[in-house]
Amino acid sequence: MAPALRLLLVLAVAACGAVAGAAAGGRRGRVDLWPMPASVSRGARTLYVAKDLRLSTAGSAYADRKAILAGAFTRMLAVVQMDHAINGSYAGLPVLAGVKVAVHSLDDELKFGVDESYKLTVPATGTPIYAQIEAQTVFGALHALETFSQLCYFDFPLGVTGLHSAPWTIVDAPRFPYRGLLIDTGRHYLPIPVIKGVIDSMTYSKLNVLHWHMVDEQSFPLEIPSYPKLSNGAYSYSEKYTMNDALDIVQYAEKRGVNVLAEIDVPGHSRSWGIGYPALSPSATCQQPLDVSNDFTFKVIDGILSDFSKVFKFKFVHLGGDEVNTSCWTTTPRIKTWLLQHGMNESDAYRYFVLRAQQIAIKHGYDIINWEETFNNFGDKLDRKTVVHNWLGGGVAEQVVSAGLRCIVSNQDKWYLDHLDALWQGFYMNEPWTNIYNPEQRKLILGGEVCMWGEHIDASDIQQTIWPRAAAAAERLWTPLEKLAKDPSTVTARLARFRCLLNERGVAAAPLAGYGRTTPSEPDSCIRQ
Repeated sequence: MAPALRLLLVLAVAACGAVAGAAAGGRRGRVDLWPMPASVSRGARTLYVAKDLRLSTAGSAYADRKAILAGAFTRMLAVVQMDHAINGSYAGLPVLAGVKVAVHSLDDELKFGVDESYKLTVPATGTPIYAQIEAQTVFGALHALETFSQLCYFDFPLGVTGLHSAPWTIVDAPRFPYRGLLIDTGRHYLPIPVIKGVIDSMTYSKLNVLHWHMVDEQSFPLEIPSYPKLSNGAYSYSEKYTMNDALDIVQYAEKRGVNVLAEIDVPGHSRSWGIGYPALSPSATCQQPLDVSNDFTFKVIDGILSDFSKVFKFKFVHLGGDEVNTSCWTTTPRIKTWLLQHGMNESDAYRYFVLRAQQIAIKHGYDIINWEETFNNFGDKLDRKTVVHNWLGGGVAEQVVSAGLRCIVSNQDKWYLDHLDALWQGFYMNEPWTNIYNPEQRKLILGGEVCMWGEHIDASDIQQTIWPRAAAAAERLWTPLEKLAKDPSTVTARLARFRCLLNERGVAAAPLAGYGRTTPSEPDSCIRQ
């Protein structure tokens, strides 16, 4: 690490009064929650969390038939205790006996835009003392449990779990409904436990959409029941996912409040499709984009989306549409003839393909997300159910919402995690509402997404490439605009503590100082790296 970068981090942490092991609201007065809630008040009393902390749902309308709440409570206890032996004495200590959770809605289906708000109170006194969580839905309660976990710490002298600064009152809700992270299994296969680990890590910073870029020109690892030879395009026999695997991942994510957005990128990035079905390629020597002239191409897309509709229940499906080099269409004689017969040039054919694929997706009940090239080339022709995914740079989101379409922001200069020279400060300061002032147009910005493209990562280094930079974007997407820091240096110590918290929870988050996926430069405390 450059000495100047390290010095800046050390000074920032010291100035903010970081204390190793301090919980949120620690000894120096800083609120160490990440992302920062909408409203926080606290006191000065330390409580001690009972080893057998109890969950009470008395008076709650929610029946928890899927054990979403019970499972989240068990996971919360595990990360709070951090595998320490809780063997100290509670004699004479003020003990927090349990958590009472009241969920008002009976509905536990994870829909887009579900109410994720919550209120968390931790009183300083009581007989017994119970924390209180109130949420409209179980998914708001999950966020409250995550926030509660960040209030706790292990007290080494006493050998028990402590909680500083009671009483706490936290009222919270997300700024944007879409807070995403993209993973890419088309460039490198990611084993299922690795994907589940990424999902777990997302919940710690309240990200709620896993964008699964499943296939690409290099490999087609997903087995499609309607067209089973597609997975012949996988790297190897073992580097595949069955549709049951996909369902398992979707259900795992749902129990953690995370939607899974499936993507098939068409018509480009498709060479692997033709390994199992050569008719999908323009020719043996010119293998992508998909053959626009062949009805079989669209039958395959229809089959894929039909299979998807049984597993991926999220409101949206991503159809890609980026980086389409159409030269194979004009250099393949039969496709060139088809274009002439239909009065199309290459641009017309690109538009025709995207719009026809959109209609197939709509038939299967989806709203569509497309990469921004589709908007840049024929935005006025896109179906009104389209969400435009901005990635090429700034200025596009404001054009999209001015046209009345919805938008997700992922501009590559700030929110592409594979750009290792993109520092966490840039992730934090990237504002989806830049140059958008009309309240109705702001509503069309669904949120944003950080993208972990897979060309140069695999299971060995994905987590340290994602974290902690993704957490900086997560606060931008969760916390009210007026509470976000104007200067990222003022949140350095809080993010450093969160990065250490991720490490304590088994997430291989890299140091803050330096570029993405950096390594510690020398022996020192976690919070000073």
